[in-house]
Amino acid sequence: MKIKSITVLRCMFMTGIISLSIAAMAQPTAKEWNAGVVGWNLGNQLECSAPGQNGESMEIGMQDNSIKAETAWGNPVVTKKTIKAIKDAGFNAVRIPVRWQCHITNSKAMSIDKAWIARVKEVVNMCLANDMKVIINTHHDKWLEGRPTTQYKDENNQKLALLWLNIASEFAAYDYRLAFAGTNEVHIKDNWGKPEAENLAVQNSYNQTFIDVVRATGGNNAKRHLIVQTYVCNPDFGINNGDFIVPTDMEGNNNDYMSVEFHYYTPWDYAGECKYNFWGDPYKDKGEASPSDEKTMTEFFDRVVNTWASQGLGVVMGEWGVTDRQKGSNTDLIHENMTYYCRFLVSEAKKHGFSTFVWDNNSFGSGPEKFGIFDRNANMKVKNPWVLQGIMEGKNL
Repeated sequence: MKIKSITVLRCMFMTGIISLSIAAMAQPTAKEWNAGVVGWNLGNQLECSAPGQNGESMEIGMQDNSIKAETAWGNPVVTKKTIKAIKDAGFNAVRIPVRWQCHITNSKAMSIDKAWIARVKEVVNMCLANDMKVIINTHHDKWLEGRPTTQYKDENNQKLALLWLNIASEFAAYDYRLAFAGTNEVHIKDNWGKPEAENLAVQNSYNQTFIDVVRATGGNNAKRHLIVQTYVCNPDFGINNGDFIVPTDMEGNNNDYMSVEFHYYTPWDYAGECKYNFWGDPYKDKGEASPSDEKTMTEFFDRVVNTWASQGLGVVMGEWGVTDRQKGSNTDLIHENMTYYCRFLVSEAKKHGFSTFVWDNNSFGSGPEKFGIFDRNANMKVKNPWVLQGIMEGKNL
């Protein structure tokens, strides 16, 4: 009996260790969550305005046919096949931008249309079913993003708190693969330049409100990976002169379950504007190349690590991309260079511990804002394979 009792105790002890191990794996720190994540953005889908609604409207409230917002900007409905194609291509995470303002049934309580929250959950579940990590956020909620001034600070924080109370409560039981991001590119309309002190103060207040209210909902949200943003998601407005204030998390969490998010269409003269068709040392003699290069990128990533990761915070590159361009006989070489840029960026970000989420807006052609990779109107055919190739080569380095 004594031997049997010892055996039972040993089994119970080992079971306890296994359970603790599983619990530890299920509750990663932000840095652990980000490690090795090479993700994709479901761009221009759930963050669309309602059909026929001005995308810049700051109006909060249910719109006619708002449940059809998902296809309002010309993309088809997201299906299991959409997400499976992303998984099969090699991505292990999806960022799902979400606009909420046209799906609000009561602006005083910031309550969300049940049909819309069900649809968001459905898309999140598609990703989780493919064992991918997921980020949801508030994206293109113009009342929030477009008024970062002292005049609206208190009102916006109150509404933001109520909105995230509702979102976080709906997702509180979801496992730790799901992360929340508080805001998106907060800025004064048409002004992407250096912010005023009040703009920075408002962004910092948004971040703190987001952390406070999500943690207060409890459950898995107490230690869920939460992502806060620099002003306009421009890292330059976060790592200089104390512009960015790290929010205070709940007692016991320290900075372990928070990440800072920035977007990186850098250098813009190459990645977005198409002023230059080439980037990087091996392509300096191929034509006009951006003055920014590998050294510029790695030194900047080092600064990000020294500023935020050194404080225990994770780092999320929530959007990045390089727009397509086609220049006759030079097109193949330009695409080869795009592969090189993508490979270098993803591999360097991975080495630095950043998660990356490439922006795909399902837009193709030549010129600015042509960030499409998978053609959602053609059964997810890869139309820009040179971009995908670079990303996956970078992931595997």
